Amino acid sequence: MAVSVVDIATFEAQIRSSYSDVIGAKLGGAVHSCSDEFFAEASNLLSPRAPIRDKTRYTHQGAWYDGWETRRHNPAEADWVIVHLGVASARVVGCEIDTAFFDGNHAPSISVEAAFIPTGAPDESTEWMTVIARTECGPTQRQFFVRVDGLTKECYNYVRLKMYPDGGIARFRLYGTPVPVFPAMLDTELDLASVGNGGVAIACSDQRFGTVDNLLLPGRGIDMSDGWETTRSRISGHEDWVVVRLGARGAIRSVIVDTAFFRGNFPDRIRVEAIDAASDEAALAKEAIWTVVAPTYKAEPDKEHPLKVENSLPATHVKLVMIPDGGVKRLRVFATRLL
Repeated sequence: MAVSVVDIATFEAQIRSSYSDVIGAKLGGAVHSCSDEFFAEASNLLSPRAPIRDKTRYTHQGAWYDGWETRRHNPAEADWVIVHLGVASARVVGCEIDTAFFDGNHAPSISVEAAFIPTGAPDESTEWMTVIARTECGPTQRQFFVRVDGLTKECYNYVRLKMYPDGGIARFRLYGTPVPVFPAMLDTELDLASVGNGGVAIACSDQRFGTVDNLLLPGRGIDMSDGWETTRSRISGHEDWVVVRLGARGAIRSVIVDTAFFRGNFPDRIRVEAIDAASDEAALAKEAIWTVVAPTYKAEPDKEHPLKVENSLPATHVKLVMIPDGGVKRLRVFATRLL
């Protein structure tokens, strides 16, 4: 199974913009177990924040590192860490391995395996499938690996990252498509923008201070860092926007736009539009016709805004518009699924 090593621009355009990090701590991903974490804890791999280095900081074990680092001289083929996904299950397409500040003690190579375990947890009998074949790593850099075959056909809820034979990795991001478990009844209202239900932010005007994928996370977050915030505009009539592909085609019943923690930089006004499109390309086309489902509304700081839906039309994508700019924490789009 071939793996393509790509640059950051390609990864951003092809993977990050169309798929979700299904193991990140923001989404509820968590370390289940690991072979060793003598120098630095494996849970650091899933931190949403960029790794840092403090050369003056030491622990009882040695120099402090913001990542996962194991002992030297591993007698086994590889050290490993098992992560439980933050979603019910997912199909996998690629990953990011960041060895920032690990130079001389970095992992020489890695592989990623996955399994679906309906009940219980991984054990010695678990059959792991390779989703990212063994690939070389370099020191202190972000590295991007993409499956040449595209998304896995199977869905998984556990992944195992191996590093050969030992060393350190700062961050691990695994991208794919969440596969939700929907209720049998179609008339059940669900947040179809939620990443847990398959929602993906596929395009935006700007994400200078906070990324659009944060909009679809569970909960209200911890501060402004895990929201979406744009550059201050200086042009009359400016609007910032994000397009979200819903996890399923649905009839929109209600919308909530949350400006939690945005107190001096919330948008002046907000609006929500929708479209019923056959593909992302059709939704993003210049001639695409969007319908306003929640009219322009005067926004307030640090508050959930339940917006009145005037057009409960079938929709596959929604567009959140900020006028003229600012920051939003979460977007909820409650809808009933349509066949």
